[in-house]
Amino acid sequence: MDRKRKSVFASYHDDKAAKTRKKETYSDHSFNISSPQAPSPDTDLQDDIQSICMLADKIIVKYDNGHIKLSPEVLEATKVFTSALQKTPPLRKHTKLTDPGPEVPRLSRHLKSLPPLPPVRDEQLERAVFTHPGVSKDPKTTYDRLEILGDAYIELFSTKLIWNRFQHMPSGRMSQIRELLVKNETLAEYATQYGIDSRASVPPEFSNQPKRWIKTRGDIFEAYVAAVILSHPDGYAVAESWLSELWSPKLEALEESNSFSQAKEALARKVMGKGAKLRYIDEKESIQHKGGTQSYFIGVYFTGWGWTDKHLGSGQGSNKTIAGNRAAQQALENGDLINKIVASKESHMTGRP
Repeated sequence: MDRKRKSVFASYHDDKAAKTRKKETYSDHSFNISSPQAPSPDTDLQDDIQSICMLADKIIVKYDNGHIKLSPEVLEATKVFTSALQKTPPLRKHTKLTDPGPEVPRLSRHLKSLPPLPPVRDEQLERAVFTHPGVSKDPKTTYDRLEILGDAYIELFSTKLIWNRFQHMPSGRMSQIRELLVKNETLAEYATQYGIDSRASVPPEFSNQPKRWIKTRGDIFEAYVAAVILSHPDGYAVAESWLSELWSPKLEALEESNSFSQAKEALARKVMGKGAKLRYIDEKESIQHKGGTQSYFIGVYFTGWGWTDKHLGSGQGSNKTIAGNRAAQQALENGDLINKIVASKESHMTGRP
């Protein structure tokens, strides 16, 4: 606020000054409509605002017994300004949301490890992907229809991927793995990691409904998949390749877990018996990595057949199950030690020294 304007407001709020002064004039020519900091209204609004600026030079504030009276020019300027406001578009009743909480920084942490996000090559489809049905009543301008199509393609791609990768897996287990890939929590996580959800226009109340926001983020991701397929000449192949690469880390973790779980069972068959125990314990505290992943350190220890808390092996993994399975695998690879334990087992069971 400049000095002239400050002096006017100060004199108004000072009762003594207001009573002793009969008249105060104010003129401010400092407002420049062409200022680079001013908005760029349309032609009609430009003319209205210009008229207001011209009328501002004629504003006269009269003080009479402490009361303010406005000149006729001021009243006319008020009418013009009201008319100008009526020509501006109404405020949109929606907002852009990003997932609140600790998931927001995951965008920068995870983006480098994700496969590139295929672009949507149709502007109308792209706008629809990021427009919630609660924002527009026209289903063609929202993701309402797109997410249904995207959901179907995601189901197909995931089923096909699991079918080819796990050729001896029964159907029930295939369904479980598919659910892991396509559930709302997984798709919502991808939407956040790519920053897709932060571009969406959704009703403002969603910020206070975490479960609903997870579902919405999943829907947006499904809609994006559909838009990629529809906007590319070879959209089906583009989307399938992208999603297969995106899902690959989860499937690799499953393969690793299943493979090493057999080692755990094999170790138990070799050394276990009545009175014998295998213990899988934390050997040190887990480590938190950038990107939100963790490393766990598990050791396997054996008691029985003349051995007490004998260390057999150690393993590291992204969860305790994987780390424990790797510890069992390392124990099996220590053939000399395992053979000694097996020999002691047979000796105790037969009663021979």
